[in-house]
Amino acid sequence: MDCLICECMVVGPVQTNCYFLYQEDSRDCVVVDPGEEAERIQRFIEEKKLHVKTILLTHGHFDHITAASHIRNCYQAEIYAAQEEKEVLEQPQKNLSVQMGGGNLKLQADRWLQDGEEISLLGRTVCCILTPGHTCGGMSYYIPKEGILFSGDTLFEESVGRTDFPTGSMSTLIRSIREKLFVLPDAVRVYPGHGMMTSIGNEKKFNPFAVE
Repeated sequence: MDCLICECMVVGPVQTNCYFLYQEDSRDCVVVDPGEEAERIQRFIEEKKLHVKTILLTHGHFDHITAASHIRNCYQAEIYAAQEEKEVLEQPQKNLSVQMGGGNLKLQADRWLQDGEEISLLGRTVCCILTPGHTCGGMSYYIPKEGILFSGDTLFEESVGRTDFPTGSMSTLIRSIREKLFVLPDAVRVYPGHGMMTSIGNEKKFNPFAVE
């Protein structure tokens, strides 16, 4: 099976992690959270000769979705997001684009995902894990074969996402982490929406917000 490579680009003033998960040989690619700096993201794709097939959104905040339409249009890629995040994606007040000076950003996904749904991308099974709390429709993506998780702004290295934005809830966020993410194997590598990579095992031991 074609080896998978994961590369990260930090974009925009909020320093959001945009991930490129791609097959080494075929160059087929999934882009996770294409936030701001659409032209820079596109330039990376062209330089690496990647074939973008799918765009995965962990949630609907502007700093994770601003370049999504541009990338979709350039490569005829489909955007996937949680069904529960529909209102956040479609309402500028809820996706914070109005408050943060990004205009009236509205986005429609091509495919709305359900909690527990399994999809096939890049020849791998991807488990869609609804992890509300940062927003009502936060979705984490777990690839068991690779032992990796894209956690968005749910789980950070020894921290968690903010919950003072529209549809946020700290109690819901902590429940999502403890009941849905901490049940994954300790060795799973966590690629968050901001900051450095971590692991489930590390967060179970050292995350001050989410440890029992």
